[in-house]
Amino acid sequence: MKKKIGLPMQILIALILGIVVGLVCGMTGMADFTTAYLKPFGTIFVNLLKFIVVPVVLLSMIDGILSMDDMKKVGSVGWKTLAYFLVSTAIACVIGLVFAKIFDGAGLFPTLALEEGAEWTKATSANFMDTLVGMFPSNMWEAFHTANMLQVIIIALFLGGSIMAAGEKGKLARDVVASFNEVINKLMEFIISLSPIGVFTMMAWVVATQGAEILGSLALVLACAYIGYIVHAVLVYSASAKIFAGMSPVKFFKGAFAAMMFAFTSTSSAATLPVSKDCAEKLGADKDISAFVLPLGATVNMDGTAIYQCVATVFLASLAGVELGLAQMITIVVTATLASIGTAGVSGAGMIMLAMVLTAMGIDVNMIMIIYGVDRLFDMGRTCLNVTGDIACSICVTKWEKEKVTK
Repeated sequence: MKKKIGLPMQILIALILGIVVGLVCGMTGMADFTTAYLKPFGTIFVNLLKFIVVPVVLLSMIDGILSMDDMKKVGSVGWKTLAYFLVSTAIACVIGLVFAKIFDGAGLFPTLALEEGAEWTKATSANFMDTLVGMFPSNMWEAFHTANMLQVIIIALFLGGSIMAAGEKGKLARDVVASFNEVINKLMEFIISLSPIGVFTMMAWVVATQGAEILGSLALVLACAYIGYIVHAVLVYSASAKIFAGMSPVKFFKGAFAAMMFAFTSTSSAATLPVSKDCAEKLGADKDISAFVLPLGATVNMDGTAIYQCVATVFLASLAGVELGLAQMITIVVTATLASIGTAGVSGAGMIMLAMVLTAMGIDVNMIMIIYGVDRLFDMGRTCLNVTGDIACSICVTKWEKEKVTK
């Protein structure tokens, strides 16, 4: 009996085939074919992912909270998770700025100009109090409708804690959550099984329509961001897994590969949740903890986005002739960290956050149009890094909680 090809390998094969088909279509003038007949299937797949994200996050977090059966444990896991994410995001900003300044100082960033008539809708600057107020929903259904993930997480925390506090009278609600969570998980498995189709069609379209131009004048900016992504993954994630969980970097990256590949191609950390959960648990993360940490991480852990924002800001500031001193660098770190925490875990959300950072720095937001066309390539790497961080955090928090029990 032939061994069935696993999902990670199917995704990898689909990725390679998509690139090959995209290159062929691009060189033979058939880019319109990919837009008309391939991209729609990718769009259908992405729509299915968006459709499943809110119920997955809501139900998995409530179920994770109830499974802990102890509000003290929820609080313990919560503060450890947030501390890990905040520290790693701040480090990501520093790494992004260091490499951006090295590239800029060496004169490696190309000189570009805005296309005539290019415009970008200006965004409001990141504001802590606005972000804080925006986390708390005034209408639960509106939060679900707009897929505001920070609000969905707050709803899950409130509902999970309230069901737990209700004790015996909340048993029916517990059973309903557990039942719906199982149903959604089965639906999720089916949608994820379609991922090779989505990966193939979307990659073929991206490569065919943007082709060699993607890797032209902006290759150095992409290289700078990706060096930052790789350094952060090795220095922070694999190192923390080694130091706190005693796991070798090889074992960590091998175990997280499926989620990393899916995130790279889907460019959505929220959509990658099911694969991330499977990888984290196989690497030894506690099921209850991963059900809490991963949905939270898909919303607040945006290290890849932070690196991207720092690199892009320095690049665009250089083009705009804006000198960035130490004070501006600190502002970028703080603003990028705040903006990253507020970034939705869906494809392309980082561009809106970049607009917020540029506005806070006083740089013309219209400059975004220079890199807007290649944002998806940045998005692939930053989403891959975000998801890797979520998995690393779930492993570390699991180890910390186990050590607390044994003391």
